Amino acid sequence: MAARFTLQSNMIRGALRCASKLYSQQASGPASVVRLQPMCVAASEQTRHVIQESTEEYQFVERLIPPTRVPTPPAHGGPAPSGWAPPSDQPPALPYTVRRSRMHNIPVYTDISHGNRKTTLVRRVEGDIWALNRDVQQHLKEVTGKDRPTQVNEVTMSIRVKGHYDKEIKDYLLQKGF
Repeated sequence: MAARFTLQSNMIRGALRCASKLYSQQASGPASVVRLQPMCVAASEQTRHVIQESTEEYQFVERLIPPTRVPTPPAHGGPAPSGWAPPSDQPPALPYTVRRSRMHNIPVYTDISHGNRKTTLVRRVEGDIWALNRDVQQHLKEVTGKDRPTQVNEVTMSIRVKGHYDKEIKDYLLQKGF
């Protein structure tokens, strides 16, 4: 980058020299135009530089490049100070699984649409999505005492629950081992 900048600045400097000589010699007539070409060629030949590639300095550039994937989280005995908890070592023996997001979080999200319509979305469900829907409805009935309406989308592998119940559903999925 620095070599390119100095090369460009030297080229600009040479062009300005040629232009200033043209301006100062303009009064002498058409002979100055004939002399202009060799002066500019000579100026551009003087500014030729050799560009070298430095491999030692590339380590400073590598620090700035973002990683291509999220590293695996360190092993925790329980929840981390941020509240994040690791999945269990063995996946639970259930007909469905809920995969973690690429940041290793449980994929349960809240949503507000149409101004005041609050919903909770459970994504990345694989396997029997209807069994997870039954289990979530049963868990929410135990927690809230009400039957919460849900919507299952098999194409996007997601379940939408009416209301904001992200903490309850995340705790339930952590308890199951996801």
